[in-house]
Amino acid sequence: MSTDRSVEVTRVGPEAVDEVHAVVHAAFEARPPLDPPADALSETREALAARLAAYGGLLARLDGAPVGALVLDPVGSTMYLRRFGVVPGHQGHGISTALIDAAVEVTRTAEQGFDDLTVVARAELPGSLRFWQHQGFREIDRRHPHVELRRPLRTAVFQAPDAEAMRGLGRSIAGQLAAGDLLVLTGSLGAGKTTFTQGLGAGLGVRGAVTSPTFVIARVHPSEIGGPPLVHVDAYRIGGVAELDDLDLDTSLDQAVTVVEWGEGLAEGLADSRLEVRIVRSEEVGEDDELDPRRVELTPVGPRWHAFSFDGLG
Repeated sequence: MSTDRSVEVTRVGPEAVDEVHAVVHAAFEARPPLDPPADALSETREALAARLAAYGGLLARLDGAPVGALVLDPVGSTMYLRRFGVVPGHQGHGISTALIDAAVEVTRTAEQGFDDLTVVARAELPGSLRFWQHQGFREIDRRHPHVELRRPLRTAVFQAPDAEAMRGLGRSIAGQLAAGDLLVLTGSLGAGKTTFTQGLGAGLGVRGAVTSPTFVIARVHPSEIGGPPLVHVDAYRIGGVAELDDLDLDTSLDQAVTVVEWGEGLAEGLADSRLEVRIVRSEEVGEDDELDPRRVELTPVGPRWHAFSFDGLG
């Protein structure tokens, strides 16, 4: 599970308890004092070894030195990531992301089958919550002081530092699309939904400039290369699924690739299978920053998308 030339993540068991224990304690001791204190700080090596013996963990090394770790804890159909920590002074090397990517790989390939990853964070640490959200985890429960966040295994997270990168992601996804496909786009005003759709249109080879369909509700862009047309819908002012399904279009949705902006909770009624695209603006951009980066979360839903590949996207 190598991620680059300097960061390497390996799966470990109780034989690595000393390294994992040292990493976890260094990481948790560097956090602000909490009430009650984190359980990790009072956990003995023996207790941690028992956790590692149950299903194992992941250990990240930077140039050979242990700098990050987590414990895998399967509960039902979800895999909990426990004791997640990176040694202070080693942030910024992609260690956290490497651990999460490795956890996704281990969990996806497990024989017993899992649906998602789950973490439990502390409500008093907003930076920690933002980190998990930045990695595609969404809050599912909050019982003070704990916040539980979950990420479906089929969710992939991509970074789009600028508009061209957003278009490039859309263009690369277009290569796997076919007539009848539905994409549901979610994101705040100005997040980049139309920019993403412009990339799709370029990849599909459709005619006409792809712009926001706010005032016309829907636009149809015919293909210039013999492929399916692109139906671009803005669902912000649509009252329900029936109204969306009754749009007066000059093509049927089962013959087109349909993209619905503001479609979460509405467009799902059009098809059992869909690609959910959630675009989130960075919360850490200053007024003087030239870039306004986004993260894009892709979640394939339904049998149509079982063969969808994230490889080579972006």
